[in-house]
Order: sequence, then structure tokens, then C-alpha cells
Amino acid sequence: MIGAWDARYNVPEYIFGTEPNIFLQQQVSRLQAGQHVLAVADGEGRNGVWLAQQGLLVDAVDSSAVAQSKARQLAESRKVDINFIHADLLNWDWGTARYDAVVGIFIQFATGAGRDAMFAGIKAATKSGGLVLLQGYTPRQLQYKTGGPPGAENMYTPTILQAYFADWDILLLKEHDAEINEGAHHSGMSALIDLVARKR
Repeated sequence: MIGAWDARYNVPEYIFGTEPNIFLQQQVSRLQAGQHVLAVADGEGRNGVWLAQQGLLVDAVDSSAVAQSKARQLAESRKVDINFIHADLLNWDWGTARYDAVVGIFIQFATGAGRDAMFAGIKAATKSGGLVLLQGYTPRQLQYKTGGPPGAENMYTPTILQAYFADWDILLLKEHDAEINEGAHHSGMSALIDLVARKR
């Protein structure tokens, strides 16, 4: 039986486009070629492929085999190598101190204890001195209806992210509205939150 995410991705087009997230592009100066980076729930590969194009060593993890098939095609077309990992992120061994940076762009599929476990895994997987780069939607996104999950419980607020990263150095935490154009599923004015945090 095909899963919900596989069904969603099982269309010819790239539902979130093939170009990298703008926030990620803005933060790339914080990264250095040769660093080991994890792209969380990287879907069809737009962000992981772009990170590889910048000279980073990329692991891209996602639960959808259909999305990863499209991501492999994108990586081949852009002539980069990525280590693709097919896994359920709520039941995955994130490892300890494996990555110089962890990138999470709109990773808002989990709630409650599942989200707590996901963030614990992200934090554990990051090396000391390493970064987490995160962009997501705030609850006001429910007014815009231009992408993202249907419930506020999936969204982020400064209070939520400050609590998850209270023992880290928060370098950037900003709520803002912006027009985004990331394929048919992320398109239009959006209520966003950006986070850059460094592990002590």
C-alpha cells in the first residue's frame, strides 16, 4: 500500500520545486565546503542537492521512496553525489555528533512526543560547535493557507524553538511574513519563522 507522502509525491512535477529554499541560501555563508550536513525530510531533494553543489557532504533522509527517486534524478541532473537515507524519522537512529550542520526546511510533520523525539535526535546528531538551520511556519500560516500542515499543533513559535534550544546559542530567531514560491505546494504570502542555533 502506498503511503500518504508517497501518494503526494507521485506526480510528474516537483511539488516543492527544484530550487533551494531562500532562507537556506541566505545562511550558506555559515557553512564550509567539506562539512558533513544532514538534510532532514529532504523530499524531492531541492535543498540537499543545492547543498551538495556548494561542496558539502550531504546525507538526505526522508520517509518517501517516491520523493527520493525524484531527488536522485535531480542530483544526477546537477551532477552531485548525495547519500540518500530512506527512514521513518520518528523511528530512526540519528546517531551522536555526526554532523557539522543539520538543515530542517518545513519539517512540520510531527507533533507532541514525536516532535520532541525529532528535535532530541537533531540535537544529538549535531557536533559540538555545529549548527541547526531551520525554517518553518508559525500558526498565523493557517490564515494564509499557502502551504504547510492543517493544524496549529504542527507550527513553530519563538517560545517553542527557544525551549528546544535553551541549552544552545541561538544566533538567529525571527518571525516574518514573506512571499515564497516553492512549487505548487508552497506558494504565496507566508508566515515564517527562522532559526539558526549553535551547539555549545
